[in-house]
Formats: sequence, structure tokens, C-alpha cells
Amino acid sequence: MTKTSASPSHTVFGIFMMLGFAAFGPVIDVFAKLAGEAGIPVFQISGARFAVQVLILIPFALFYRALHLPDRREAGLYILRGGLILIATSFFFASLNYLPIADAISIFFIEPFVLTLLGAILLGETIGWRRITACLVGFCGALLVIQPQYAEVGIAAAFPLGTAICFALYLILTRQMTQKAHPLAVQIYTSLAAFMLIMPVLLVMDDGAIAALDMIPLDNYQLSLLIGVGIAASIAHMFITVAFRHAPVAVLAPLQYLEIISATLFGWWVFSDLPNQTTFLGILIIVGSGLYVFMRERKVSHEKPASATGLHSKPPHTHNPNAKE
Repeated sequence: MTKTSASPSHTVFGIFMMLGFAAFGPVIDVFAKLAGEAGIPVFQISGARFAVQVLILIPFALFYRALHLPDRREAGLYILRGGLILIATSFFFASLNYLPIADAISIFFIEPFVLTLLGAILLGETIGWRRITACLVGFCGALLVIQPQYAEVGIAAAFPLGTAICFALYLILTRQMTQKAHPLAVQIYTSLAAFMLIMPVLLVMDDGAIAALDMIPLDNYQLSLLIGVGIAASIAHMFITVAFRHAPVAVLAPLQYLEIISATLFGWWVFSDLPNQTTFLGILIIVGSGLYVFMRERKVSHEKPASATGLHSKPPHTHNPNAKE
């Protein structure tokens, strides 16, 4: 993988996009949780999510002329990216069968550290002690919000660890691939690849042997929940795809902890999960960490203004130079 770079103005724009993901990402989980409570098997939810994403995003991609015919290598990367997000999702769902959700999430949130390290190794990006510190502070705040117990975690910890590694690799590919391809194309081809990977499994295993791999007839309420999952995933993952197109992974990694704040708010609003005082302390710490990252990168953008590119200009080497951004 080649070294990537970002102008300061692009970095600030990427931070704003990451804030959009942090705010909207938990909406996916809300719809998925409601769908699970409505009796829809886990992998039917996943398959529907990717199908709806493709259907929603294609009209936008056609309007912006963002699609291109991938070559063999690029197609392989899309299949790999789709497989990584499928595995990450599957591992996390599996972890919930053995661990309390707080323990599973807290173990998963080593992911920003993994992402930062992989960004340095695979993309040649600069880490720096300030970015590592922001990750560490955000992680401490996350533990205060989640308040895990870690009672007899054992081998089950491998599932959220696997999720963290797969999702970090997924985001590394996002950073690399969006330097050359339009974010809409990246999301459509990835969702299509994930759908094509999961559907044969669902069709072959639809015999009741494994409940999670069954497919059931849907009523209108269940169908609306699956559409909600797909719409939420389309919006949230466009935010994160555009974010990683414009900003280095070491900058965006600590901002992932902000997602816990919106997840807490949605949990209170939709499921009446009331946060306690320790949760609010953790939220304040996470907000402080996020504000530090934003203010520091904004200061850098003012000290070193981009000479040839503006806030909304696109990175070089896109597949389609006539595509509308």
C-alpha cells in the first residue's frame, strides 16, 4: 500500500464527516436491534442492509457519474472489503452470545489503536504522541460510559478482538481506495460484494439448522425495519467513507469514541436505557478528547493553509475526472 497524504483543509473537512458518522452510526444499531426483537434472523438483516444500500446509492452514483468498471485487482479489493465488513459484523453478533454487550463493546474499542497502528505501517501515516494520547483518553472515557465487568471473559474475547481487527482493515482499505475511486462507487461495489457473499450462504442454509442463517417471510413492520437498517447504513457509511477519503486515519481514529455518546442518547430515547453519573463523566471525557483533535487539526489548517486545494476540492487520481463531486 502506498503512502497517502491530506491537506490541512481536507483534514478538517474529514473530521466534520467523521462527526456525521459518529452521530448517525448508532441509528443502524437501533434498527438492527428492533429488527432482531421482531424475530428477523441476524444474517437476513445483514443481507437486506447491503441490498438496500445498493438500491439507494445507485441513483446518486448515476447522477454524479461516479461509477466505473473496476479492473481485476480493484474488484478483488472490493470483495475483500465486503468480506471484512461481513466478518466484523458476524464476529460481533457472535460475541453477544457469550459476553455482556458492555464487555464486548469495550474489547472492540481497541480498534482505534489498531487502526492508528495499521495506518502507520500500511499507509505510512504519521502517528505522533498527541494522536496516541487522544486515542487513550477517548478509550478511558469509553470504559466509563460502558462500565464493563469482565467476569469470566475467556476465549469469547476473541470475537470482539476479531471484529476490531477486521473493521480496522476495512477502514484502511477505505482510506486507500477512496484516493482513486469516488466514495459512492466504493460503497456500492463493497455492498454489492458483501451481498453476493452472504446470499448463497443464506439460500443454502435456509433449512432451520442454524437459526441465524434462516430467512423468514416479512410483514410490513419487519420490512420497514430492514429498509431502515439499509437507509441508516447508507448515510452513516457514506459519512465515514468521505471522512477517510479526506483525513488521515490517525486523526479520525480517536473520533470513533464519539459514537458511544450518540449510542447512549439513542439507547435512552428508544429503549429507555438511562445513563448514570459515571456515564456522563465518560461522555465529557470523550467530548474533550474529540474537541482536542478538532481544535488541534483546525489550528494546523490555519498555520499551514493548503496552497492549491480548497475545502471541497477532491484528491487527485480519481478514476473519472468528469465525475461531479
